[in-house]
Amino acid sequence: MVNEQILVDDAIKYAEATALVRDLVNTPAADMMPQNIGDTAQALADTFDGHLSQIIGDELLEHNYPTIHAVGRASANQPRLIDLTWGDKKHPQITLVGKGVCFDSGGLDLKPAAGMRNMKKDMGGAAHVLGLARLIMSHNLPINLRVLIPAVENAVSSNAMRPGDVITTRKGLTVEIDNTDAEGRLVLADGLMAAAQTQSKIIIDAATLTGAAVMATGSEYTALFALDQNIVETAKNAATYVNEAVWQLP
Repeated sequence: MVNEQILVDDAIKYAEATALVRDLVNTPAADMMPQNIGDTAQALADTFDGHLSQIIGDELLEHNYPTIHAVGRASANQPRLIDLTWGDKKHPQITLVGKGVCFDSGGLDLKPAAGMRNMKKDMGGAAHVLGLARLIMSHNLPINLRVLIPAVENAVSSNAMRPGDVITTRKGLTVEIDNTDAEGRLVLADGLMAAAQTQSKIIIDAATLTGAAVMATGSEYTALFALDQNIVETAKNAATYVNEAVWQLP
């Protein structure tokens, strides 16, 4: 009976994490903007005794997150870096970085209507790292967890970034904007650099990036990149165990 209860409790934890991801992605963009993702992260921090901080709006420039600011500044919903931490600092640090583009109009390089229709899903990476964080915290794993989410809306207004603009990233590299619809890699540049500046043993990035990946692998496979082949094999084995499909790209 005890073993059965453990199995039930474990299944509930997985179901709650899965439902969180699905609910976040399925919520209309009007109700799932950067501040709403921040509220979700705060609720998780409150539930599991974590800590949340957010760098919002022009504060991003003060704290050297220029590409997150550049992508999100055109929206009335202020861009932000959401930073959730949890766990004992004595444990190995794992950092999760999730792309949080809450709606992607394409910016000044506006998407056609058909391409814009489902862009509420462009924060799927943020949803997944929050779901994974919930799973880690609910199982009380021996991990020093950090979750970083660059959350923006790629909108159009008088101060939107333009094709031809040159932006300096957190790392100090300069990027010339060719197409404002290639915004995901920009916000992730700052988010991943922040992760790289920690003592993380592993950095895991989740993102709806890019449409080209879907063309390469189809809609049933997840494109997988990694610098460590051991991590690739671990991910493949885990995916097989839960009947998911991943495909390693070079």
